[in-house]
Amino acid sequence: QVQLSESGGGAVQSGGSLRLSCAASGLDISAHCMGWFRRTPGDEREGVASIDADGETSYENSVQGRFAISQDAAKSTLFLDMNSLTVDDTAMYYCAAAPKEFCAVMGWGAFTRVPLDARGQGTLVTVSS
Repeated sequence: QVQLSESGGGAVQSGGSLRLSCAASGLDISAHCMGWFRRTPGDEREGVASIDADGETSYENSVQGRFAISQDAAKSTLFLDMNSLTVDDTAMYYCAAAPKEFCAVMGWGAFTRVPLDARGQGTLVTVSS
């Protein structure tokens, strides 16, 4: 059974940092385009970041330079380090797996545009001013 399980969300003040983790089971993360998307309080779904098996990453413009995606394939774990958080980063964050080829074609955009192979239940990030 494929399962993605996020953790690490919470409440933080503007300018703070959080590290999200995503533990994968029943799925080889190196065989997928892995990444994060978020659903905002306004119910908008936004791609955030992607990483492929070679470690190539891409980021949505508003998080570029503040967020860093990484993975530990041996531990089947995906991470999202979030720094300099702002209130606009408040959202439910989801870990997701997309077909491998979409990392090169769409990067972070894949997670809101193509059928996903798997997604987690989400972890809530709340940033206050």
